Amino acid sequence: MFALVAATLFSGAFLLAIGTIAWMFALYHDKMVAALQFEPIPQSPPVYHIRIRRPRVAQPAPRPTRITHSGALAA
Repeated sequence: MFALVAATLFSGAFLLAIGTIAWMFALYHDKMVAALQFEPIPQSPPVYHIRIRRPRVAQPAPRPTRITHSGALAA
């Protein structure tokens, strides 16, 4: 008796699931086909124009080195 009730409940649940899937497929068939056939609009990648400016720093004039006699003798 338990096997008969279990088989009946299983068959009923299975048929209900198959019916729900079929009903949803029939209801949304057009939307699914449209989604599968959709081709996104191609977009060109953004182009960034960046200018890198590195202004040159003016070199200071070289200072003449003075050699003092006391410093030369100390070494």
